[in-house]
Amino acid sequence: MSPEPILDIAHLGHLEMLTPKFDESARFFIDVMGMTQSGAQGDSIYLRGWDDYERYSLKLTASKTSGMAHVAFRTRSPQALERRAAALKGSGFDIGWTDGDLGHGKTFVCQDPDGHRIELYYETEWYEAPPDQKPALKNQAQKFPARGVNVRRLDHFNGLAADIEANRKFFETYLGFRLTEQIVMNDGTEAGMWMTATNKSYDFAYTRDHTGSRGRFHHVTYALDSREEILRAADIFLENGVYIETGPHKHAVQQTFFLYVYEPGGNRVEVANAGARLILAPDWKPIRWTEEERKKGQAWGLKTIESFHTHGTPPVAAPAH
Repeated sequence: MSPEPILDIAHLGHLEMLTPKFDESARFFIDVMGMTQSGAQGDSIYLRGWDDYERYSLKLTASKTSGMAHVAFRTRSPQALERRAAALKGSGFDIGWTDGDLGHGKTFVCQDPDGHRIELYYETEWYEAPPDQKPALKNQAQKFPARGVNVRRLDHFNGLAADIEANRKFFETYLGFRLTEQIVMNDGTEAGMWMTATNKSYDFAYTRDHTGSRGRFHHVTYALDSREEILRAADIFLENGVYIETGPHKHAVQQTFFLYVYEPGGNRVEVANAGARLILAPDWKPIRWTEEERKKGQAWGLKTIESFHTHGTPPVAAPAH
């Protein structure tokens, strides 16, 4: 019999994004993406989509460079947090306990084989909308902002990694994530992984870093309700002078309808009608995409733009040839 699945991770909680252009990035997320500021501390502000139930889903921090400082996952219970900490202690991936951050309590910090910093927490602050943000429908977190793109919630992130297989095994072994789709090259090496802890088809993805660098960031994704809203978002980005990298279009992997832009600090941001596919089968068999299949491009034949494979944050020098 296979071991009992680990079901201790509840969902992706938030990301901390670094930006060398703090004021411009803040205006992008608030005015163009339509996010709401729900806190400030030190060199950071805390931002939320209008239906994120926690106080925030993005911590934006002023920095000399760009990239992702950490990603945080909420556990299903205090006991689940303790179990994951116990499993990680002595693994070589553990960093240790902290008192937490604005909006969440004590936190166990670790890192994956690539060096991405990961925070695990349970105690969290549910968002309490102030009077001017109270929704008419009490089963959503706040009033619809009617500003810019109006992103609804954090959906997933994509990290870049030097060794996909090592990272996949880490997330499976220590955190209980399930692999739903992957890219395997002709030589047998893994080039991409999409993993979930929920019934969403994926909570995050890692793809291979073409530079061989470790711990870099590909993009963060916020969800909209429909393809039509993504088409509208393209117009809004255009009106605001935001660089559109690729899309609107549909991915073959996971079938997400996508639109990618760069925020002022250089980080890639996606809006998508994510969550359309659910993984309900407890014994889901991962979908494997071959090198030849991925060379066909996206779902309807659009070739993947070259920068999608080469642009990541923080920037690194071009690889030696």
